[in-house]
Amino acid sequence: MAVNQELVGREFPPTPPYLVGREKVREFARAVFADAPVHLDVEAARAAGFADVVAPPTFAMVIQDLTLQQLLGEPDSGIVLARTIHAEQRFAYTRPIVAGDELTGRLSVTGIRMMGGNAMITSAAEITDADGAHVVTATSVLLVGAEEGAQ
Repeated sequence: MAVNQELVGREFPPTPPYLVGREKVREFARAVFADAPVHLDVEAARAAGFADVVAPPTFAMVIQDLTLQQLLGEPDSGIVLARTIHAEQRFAYTRPIVAGDELTGRLSVTGIRMMGGNAMITSAAEITDADGAHVVTATSVLLVGAEEGAQ
């Protein structure tokens, strides 16, 4: 099955709220070698004007992943995980993510570009806080390889 072109424009329901934990931020920061004190030390974050430790910019992927699981789980998508790679990622922030935030993501498929039997699927996850205020838009491109023999 080829990637379903009718995915373009499809919007998915909001994810359940994700409570950003202080230790999760610290673990993520260590994993990506983000060693700025605001990522690890509450007092340093507060001295910089934040309520708690600040997540590195790529932390938004934690919430975006919840939205991408919805897309990958669509039975009519034509996306075969074994032939899929994460090709591109961008973030557009309104404000940083901090420990204590309760975030929800909502994914929409914004485009599909076919290239030699391969499909590049662009999607945007709008991530908002508990008050519904925009925090970040996480845009990604998934590259789905062509089926065997297709080109």
